[in-house]
Amino acid sequence: MRLVVKISLIAAFSLPVAGFAADEAQPLLLQAETRDHIALSETAPVPSATVSGASAIPDAIAGLIADAQAGNGKAQVELGVKYANAEGVPKDQPKANRLFCGAAKYGDVEGLYNLGWAYANARGVTRDDAVAARLFALAAARGHPHATRLLAMMPANSEAQLPACMQPELLPIAKALPPAGREWAFEHADVQIPMAPKEVQQLVQRLAPQYEVDSNLALALIWAESAFNASALSPARAQGLMQLIPETAERFGVKRPFNPDENVKGGLAYLRWLLAYFQGDVPLVLAAYNAGEGAVEKHRGIPPYNETRDYVKKITGIYRRLTHPYNASIVKPSPIIEQLKRSM
Repeated sequence: MRLVVKISLIAAFSLPVAGFAADEAQPLLLQAETRDHIALSETAPVPSATVSGASAIPDAIAGLIADAQAGNGKAQVELGVKYANAEGVPKDQPKANRLFCGAAKYGDVEGLYNLGWAYANARGVTRDDAVAARLFALAAARGHPHATRLLAMMPANSEAQLPACMQPELLPIAKALPPAGREWAFEHADVQIPMAPKEVQQLVQRLAPQYEVDSNLALALIWAESAFNASALSPARAQGLMQLIPETAERFGVKRPFNPDENVKGGLAYLRWLLAYFQGDVPLVLAAYNAGEGAVEKHRGIPPYNETRDYVKKITGIYRRLTHPYNASIVKPSPIIEQLKRSM
């Protein structure tokens, strides 16, 4: 006989104001089963506001729509909640999920949490506990307390593929390099990188477009690697701004690793290669930069090394995009990419 235990989530903890907290009036239940499977379910929805035949969009909603279309993650989540609960707009769960996913793609913690909740409860999508667990894990890593608590009740699954709407886009093969000094056109260029010396910032912003790498990602990595110190030398013989070990420097043609220009060119070339190899998965790329692509492939994900996990967490804490465009002509993808897709 299978034992089923029902726990009231409201009794266990109160849901956050953002996201599906609009359902607080409904008794949400968590069903934990002995076969290592959980189901999140709810009673019939009781929207806090219902729109019937409304033709005019309130100014506040119109402003929210404009902000969401401009890529504001907070606005996307807030508008998604309104569509999920018919608050001033007709109920539209698929549209809510698209908005949550738009925010989640760039690491918005509430977007990740709400999209995970949708997958856990089959709200506008086919139920998928593995995808839900991965989304909750990403939200928990960014400090979301309720995602952390839910994750503790779910089987861990760090290998589930992210939803299609969160997958990176392919970069077209460049016919010519962008003009010097011109930033590559990346969306949401509002990443808060700790203050870099002017000469380092200008160097990275000049070179990054030539390697099809977001300068914000490169600057975040340099901050974590060397704290912008061009003379940095690690016990492992990693050298310069982007901490190239001798093997990597030789691999990408860097003869003077303490020369800022050469070092950054080599580091950007390696980043471009890793982005293509791991198809734009930023956490995997960062893990490979720190521990090597072989370690990522061996563990089929971020290796269980404290240094590497702290490193990935440190950089993604300020560079919150989970995916990055990549140029597929650089290298064939890692075999683990197809393995992860087949495991879905």
